Formats: sequence, C-alpha cells, structure tokens
Amino acid sequence: MPGDDLSFTTTGRIHGEAQYIAPLLGAIAAQASEADRTRSISADVIAAIKKNDIMRMSASREISGLEESIVAIANELRAIAPRCGSTAWCLWNHLCVFHHFAGVLGPANAAFLADLVSKHEWVCFPAGASSKVTGVDAGGRTILSGVATFGSGCRYAEWAGVAFVEDGADAPQFAMADLRSSKVRIDPTWDGSAVRASATDHVYYEQLEVPRERVVPMVPKYRALFRRHDYPVIHHRYREDWVAISVMWLGAMATGVAEASLTDTAHNIRDRIAILGTRMAEKPTIHVNLGRARALINAATDTVYAAMAETDARIAERITPTEGDYFRQTSAGMQAVLLCDEAMKLILRVLGGNGLREGTDFERRYRDFQAMPLHINGHVDRITEQLGRISLGLEAQNPF
Repeated sequence: MPGDDLSFTTTGRIHGEAQYIAPLLGAIAAQASEADRTRSISADVIAAIKKNDIMRMSASREISGLEESIVAIANELRAIAPRCGSTAWCLWNHLCVFHHFAGVLGPANAAFLADLVSKHEWVCFPAGASSKVTGVDAGGRTILSGVATFGSGCRYAEWAGVAFVEDGADAPQFAMADLRSSKVRIDPTWDGSAVRASATDHVYYEQLEVPRERVVPMVPKYRALFRRHDYPVIHHRYREDWVAISVMWLGAMATGVAEASLTDTAHNIRDRIAILGTRMAEKPTIHVNLGRARALINAATDTVYAAMAETDARIAERITPTEGDYFRQTSAGMQAVLLCDEAMKLILRVLGGNGLREGTDFERRYRDFQAMPLHINGHVDRITEQLGRISLGLEAQNPF
C-alpha cells in the first residue's frame, strides 16, 4: 500500500538515484560520526572519492569531463548529504567552484583544466570575509602572499582559486594555486556546529609563485560578461552562473537530508510507546506534523528540481541565460532550503527528547542542516532583497 512508504510521492519521479557515488555511499555513511567527532573526513573515503568519476561531472568533454547534467549532479549530492553532510558539502563546493573556474580561466587555459580534470584533482575557493591576498609581478611569474578564508574542502584539495590584488593594479585578478606547495599553509579554523568536517579553513600563501599565463582578470559582475555572445567560453554550460547552480544543488542536498530524516523517523516511531502506554503512531499530532513535513519536502523537491531541469534544457538548446533566469535559479534553491528547514523542525518536534536519546542520525543531520540556510550564496536575506528590487523595476545590485 502507498502508506507503507512515506517516500512514495517523490522517489523515482522528481529525482533519480545516484550513479557514480553509489558504491561509496556505505563507506561515506560509516565514517560520518567519526568525521563529525574528529572534524575531518576519513582519508580512505577522500582517496576513494578522488578515484571516482563524480570528480569530473561538472567539467565539459573539451576538458576531459563527463559533462553531466545539473540534475544528475544534484542526484549524487542529494544521496551523499544525509549520509555525511560534511562530505556532501565539500564535493558540492568542488563541483560548483570548478564550474566557475572553467568560466573564468576560459579557452586559453583549457589544457591546464583538462590535465587537472583527467587526474581527478580537487579544487576549492577560499575567498570569504577577511580574505586579503596580494600579488607581485615577477616577470613570467606572479608571487602571491596573504590569507584566504572559508575555503571548504581545502585540506582535501590539490588546487585553490585565488582572488587577489596586484600591486599597482586597479582591478582584482584571479589565479590557481597549487596547495601541495611548501609555500602554502592550511590552518584548521572551522569550529562551527554544522558540517564540522567540511574543512572550511584558512589558507596562507607565503610568497607562492604561480605562472603568469594562469592569471586572468576577475570581473566583479562576471555573469553579465559570460552572457555576451562574443565572449569565448570552453562550453556553453559555463555561461550559467555558478552561484545560481550552487544554490540549486544546495537545495537538492537539503531535500535529501530532510527526506532521509522523515523516512527514518516514520520507520522508528511505529513501535515506540509514549507515556502511559499510548502508541506514538496512533497520536493525531504525530500524523499532523509528519503529514506537514511530507508536504513541505515534496514542495521543496518539486521546486528545486524544476529549476534545474529548466537549466539543463537551456544548456542543451544553447540558450544564453538572463538575469531573470539567475533569480529563478537562486530563489528556487533558497525556497527549497527554507521549506526543508521547516520540515526538519517538525520532525524534531515529533522525535522529542526520547527520539533524540535513542541515538539516531537525526541530531547530526539536524546540526549539519543548519549550515544550509546560512550560506551566503542562497541566504534568504540576500536573495529576497534582490528579488524585491527587481519586482519594483529596480536593478539588482549583487555582484555575484
């Protein structure tokens, strides 16, 4: 009967199953609690992921990638997120910032990117608040010095994108830094309650040399530049904004966490006995809260997957995205996260103190989830303020 499976309304209809990462899901889940405790993902899991073709999914075929759809990548991340939020977070970061790097570096650096992709090398982008990196022109090299912050997955990565200001230059520049160099130091600074093994750390560049040919301008409103038909890109997919894609994938990850939490809670609660011997499964308030959570997760999944499917269709037809498309994507991902946030709170209400005491994975999932609505890319205040501006006919002001 349909009621025997609370996931029947979405499974296999809106989203698909993970393909590439499927053989590793058990190992990822098995190390999740240890990763949460030690704040570092298992070295064996990281090594296995780097051998997996999931690393190449967001790269186009021109640069040795798989050129997978936005939806297909979302399916992989959605499967990982409930098993280990930190692992999903770091892979999410790698896949979406690589998309950005391919757009910024462009055809002139296709050979470099193809080599990186073919070797399954990991990328990250530490460029958060308090970052300050400077560059000095040294002939055929640029020497980088300074600190870059909030680089998710840095300690697992081989390469970092670097935003910096060169002495005497008016505009910022961008380069790729090899994190394996002795002139790079990674400081484990992340001490948040959520995604605690995401390695969202500080990176210090200490007179690091990078080849001049891999230094390119970093245009603040890059998405407008990428939409110009005369602007060369490696593949049409890189005309799509990486921030918008990151928010949609974040929304997909949120639905994975909420879906697994609801399914596990519904399964575990069926035989639980409440105070005075009442079966939990017979309490009307349990029905109301789980039913509401079910509807919220369905709506979240529908919303974000519809926006991703539209993006894939646009890429396939080589249609250049618009500013309206950008806000369609970011608002869909943002709203999916907010709907799942409400669902997670309802599930917590259903579990109660006894449910948490039973030692399920919900508490870690709930903590990991807290990072999702807080990420600047899809933060509700950032997105809705800009949506309000364009609703009034004003120009959006966000540079990213």
